[in-house]
Amino acid sequence: MIFLEPEQYQQKCAQLFNLYQKDISTLLPFARIEHIGSSSIPNAISKGDLDIYIEVKPDQFEFAIEQLKKLNFIEKQNTLRTHELCMLESLNNDDVAFQIVATGSKFTFFLTFRNKLIASPALVDEYNQLKLQCSHLDHDQYRAIKSEFISRVLNQPKV
Repeated sequence: MIFLEPEQYQQKCAQLFNLYQKDISTLLPFARIEHIGSSSIPNAISKGDLDIYIEVKPDQFEFAIEQLKKLNFIEKQNTLRTHELCMLESLNNDDVAFQIVATGSKFTFFLTFRNKLIASPALVDEYNQLKLQCSHLDHDQYRAIKSEFISRVLNQPKV
């Protein structure tokens, strides 16, 4: 795995987020749309992809997924899919993923994790080091180690 420095990808991801945010808002004016993932965290290294969090009320969840597919996205296979979380991946050759989340579900942790890292440069440094140490691993091994880190950060008490 190759990780990019923030100056190599973050500005491009921010611009791409702004474009998608407009399209998503048009389709789902009731949705909460947030830039998440490493590209939203200052000084975080990344594979250079963009993750977009789209939160909707539970009764709008399946409708939202169908609407978002109109942007040339498909459901990502071999990943967790529930009635409260669905990941869509882009067919637009731009390495973008949507995380569709039901309001009030446990999956709002995407925002909590992002916010904790933005608030703590030390955690960002730790996250970057973890990523670099995993660069020789396959994606499944990397995801398992990254999940442990995310769980630990989420379980830290509020300061």
